[in-house]
Amino acid sequence: MGKTIIVIGTLDTRGEEIKYLADKIQEQGHETKIIDVGVLGSTPFQPSISRDEVAEAAGTTIKDIIALHHEGRAMSAMAAGTSKVLKQLYDRSQLDGVIAAGGSMSTSLALEAIQSIPLGVPKLILSTIAFSPLVKPELVCADLSMMLWPAGLYGLNNISRSVLNAAAGAISGAAAVFEKQAAKKKKTVGITSLGTSQLKYVETLRPALEERGYDVAVFHTLGMGGQAYEQAIKDGLIDVALDLSLVELVDEVVGGVTTAGKFRLKAAAEKGIPQIVGAGAIGHSFWFAGRPLPPGLKDRKHHRHNQLLTIVFGETDDKAKVGRLVAERLNEAKGPTSVVIPLVGWVEGDRHPKSPLHDPEGGKAFSEALKSNLKPGLKVIELDCHVNDPQFSETVLNLFDEMV
Repeated sequence: MGKTIIVIGTLDTRGEEIKYLADKIQEQGHETKIIDVGVLGSTPFQPSISRDEVAEAAGTTIKDIIALHHEGRAMSAMAAGTSKVLKQLYDRSQLDGVIAAGGSMSTSLALEAIQSIPLGVPKLILSTIAFSPLVKPELVCADLSMMLWPAGLYGLNNISRSVLNAAAGAISGAAAVFEKQAAKKKKTVGITSLGTSQLKYVETLRPALEERGYDVAVFHTLGMGGQAYEQAIKDGLIDVALDLSLVELVDEVVGGVTTAGKFRLKAAAEKGIPQIVGAGAIGHSFWFAGRPLPPGLKDRKHHRHNQLLTIVFGETDDKAKVGRLVAERLNEAKGPTSVVIPLVGWVEGDRHPKSPLHDPEGGKAFSEALKSNLKPGLKVIELDCHVNDPQFSETVLNLFDEMV
């Protein structure tokens, strides 16, 4: 059975390419709806949704957008309209996948517009600037796929066609297997963590929660993983949050590379779902492997973790800053919330007293900063143990049973 795939592009500059892409998707047995997000030039064919309709969805008109005499503001307005159009199509079950194709303008618009589509819906951007530093992680929705578009600047050619064919195949295949989220048979517990060599609680928590009848989804807290975690909560895919790895917040306060942005640790509080926050992985941040450390971290001890990441060892004051940030975000919690603080250590690598990650005062600094800034009524449990000791996982499970 064919699906409905939305194709987004500026028809005044890439009409030929967008038509070719839509035709190739239709050859796979799917219906397409083309959204024209161009502003100035002529339209070579009639799209499914015109630029006038996009502007109207944004609460304005194409005439008024042109009158702005500012390409950035114009595309922002079109992005807002496209976002509303996509949401309407999804709500009417007329959207099983989205693909946008173009250069920096279309990419900027698409990155903003597709944020309105829930996690799990196939999303692909074919872009002449894919994977470049221009596409910042905070602009990328959690489940986005991207493809570079070589020779895609102007007109069709053998190279451009081959990439358009691949993009059409990719979004067609993804849409073919996409099914809208049905009523869940099990509630889902979302857990944040790093690899099990450093944070081992998942090995205990996952089977214990599955025995209790829950589905368990584990998110890797290296920037995009935290963004995905927050998005999954917003979209109602997670019923209980066990946010036990806070390394992205360390990156946030010290300027590390794997920050998950300003919305980290906010979705569960706003949604009002039960959440347990654990002070795991609060002793270090990350930076790009092979690059000099930034000014704020240049005197820190560090260790090359792999070909992508360098571990930057934290200081006691960093943990206090993270404690204050956690309190600030949990103070907005609308649902049952608890914090579990293992005072002895936060990753396996800090256990040994001679480890550069070892910080016997760090747990106290985190706890004192948290408690002095946390509103009354939120439970805080301090444990004289390491995050990887059985006592930590047992405490989290006991709190979980109390909450749910």
